[in-house]
Amino acid sequence: MREFFRRRIVAPLRALLVQGVTPEKLAMSIAIGLIVGIFPVMGTTTVLCTAAAAVMRLNLVAVHTVHYAMTPVQLLLIIPFVRVGEHVVRAEPQPLTISEGMALLAQGVVHAVVTLWSAIVHAVIGWVVIGPVAIVLCYYLFRWILLRTSLARSTA
Repeated sequence: MREFFRRRIVAPLRALLVQGVTPEKLAMSIAIGLIVGIFPVMGTTTVLCTAAAAVMRLNLVAVHTVHYAMTPVQLLLIIPFVRVGEHVVRAEPQPLTISEGMALLAQGVVHAVVTLWSAIVHAVIGWVVIGPVAIVLCYYLFRWILLRTSLARSTA
């Protein structure tokens, strides 16, 4: 079973991830998937990741593989992004919890968006402050890792 899984799923996915991609492009694909994947507005990250990958000519499979893996992290970081945005614009912190947010969503998406509009704007501001810097840092980290591992493979 393990061999079947490796041969039928892992190997083809790995081939798609590295097909014609330099370590630099793969590092940027991972960085975009990681950081754009945590953009704090639910339902927008797929479009944003696709657009970024198309504009930068990145590996779409790599971007979306990382992006979808970041969904739980995205949920966890919404409130911290709201707090950063509130700090940037010097707004009073809103009483915001995950359970209250879920209760609002249960009443309907439109109702939740209208009620949480300022929190959504603050979260986007928070991401805009942190996101670009995080993309650059992740790019250089993953580029270094990928260049080291490809160099190690080529000398082995």
